Amino acid sequence: MSSFELAALILLCLLGWFWLDSIKVRELGVQAARSACRREGVQFLDETVSISALRLARDADGRVRLRRVYDFEFSASGDDRQRGSVMLLGNEVTMLDIGSRRPAEFTRH
Repeated sequence: MSSFELAALILLCLLGWFWLDSIKVRELGVQAARSACRREGVQFLDETVSISALRLARDADGRVRLRRVYDFEFSASGDDRQRGSVMLLGNEVTMLDIGSRRPAEFTRH
């Protein structure tokens, strides 16, 4: 096996690991967003999250981990779409934001 083939195999293995790890962490993000929406009494729209940022960061022990930020949408009244986000450092949720919700406006007739 040549050094080029070995490097290609290592790269392929790393890409496979990254893909599988991303699926697992994304599901943790979905679970965290779903739980937060249930706790706040809002509807978790589309039942999914989408990645908005990916970077390296250090955890509390100083180890380098991947920090992923996922966005999701929720609705307080069913007629609106509001954006929330969940940040994961490695496999741990480090921040979850569903924004400042304002009460629905009603019109008197």
